[in-house]
Amino acid sequence: MWQQKSFANEEHKGILYLVPTPIGNLEDMSFRAVRILKEADLIAAEDTRNTKKLLNYFEIDTPVVSYHEHNKETSGEKLIQRLNDGAKIALVSDAGTPAISDPGYELVVQATAEMLTVVPLPGANAGITSLIASGLVCQPFYFYGFLPRGKKEKREQLEGLKRQTATIIFYEAPHRLKETLALMLEVLGSRKVALCRELTKKFEEFIRGNLEEALQWANEEEIRGEFCVIVEGTSEIPEPEEAAWWEQLTIEEHVGHYITDKDMSSKDAIKQTAKDRGLHKREVYQAYHIEP
Repeated sequence: MWQQKSFANEEHKGILYLVPTPIGNLEDMSFRAVRILKEADLIAAEDTRNTKKLLNYFEIDTPVVSYHEHNKETSGEKLIQRLNDGAKIALVSDAGTPAISDPGYELVVQATAEMLTVVPLPGANAGITSLIASGLVCQPFYFYGFLPRGKKEKREQLEGLKRQTATIIFYEAPHRLKETLALMLEVLGSRKVALCRELTKKFEEFIRGNLEEALQWANEEEIRGEFCVIVEGTSEIPEPEEAAWWEQLTIEEHVGHYITDKDMSSKDAIKQTAKDRGLHKREVYQAYHIEP
């Protein structure tokens, strides 16, 4: 176990800061985030071009390096070395909070594995921002993020979420929204939903209703912007499983039932009993033949 004391002796050690950036409105940048970006030795950015626009707006001249999905291994090793040498590094994504559907998770894993200090800053996040204005139950919630792109894989994931009772948060790209809503309606059935787009921007919009209405809207309107899709959890209570017919029997009685009532050999009865109970045949054999 390792107990991190984030601000103990902070001036003499390397620190990885996780700095959220605005998801649309630059006024959502916090004072602390601006200060950290100014004071850092280095800023690691998902897209240096996007980040430099932000830095120019706030008159921040800290050096910027690239850290994204395609160079995270080589770039990550270099950043870890800089942290070990005592550097203060601020990690940012294009918008929102690093490591949430954006690069950052692997770098945090590497840093904590080497007992380097990781300091998160609170800030903009599209999922939580959408949830609190969705009109759906906010607690509990289940954050999923982006579904797989393939239709088969997407359906499989939705099948796995079908019995989720918490409100579910998805992210989706505009060109995949129609297919995703159609699959949600098919797999999850009729549920309340909120489509949230262009958050914090001039054309911010919330489309609230049910999945049928949302799909109709998507088929009729021109779809623009990245979406958060907030879906109601199921209200169906799963029926309790019936107890297995053999549950009150001992293993010896269980085997005996197959021998006497089903006219099985002891070998086949032991095999079937093991299958019923999820045991190894050896365990059933010992209980039936050896144990008194």
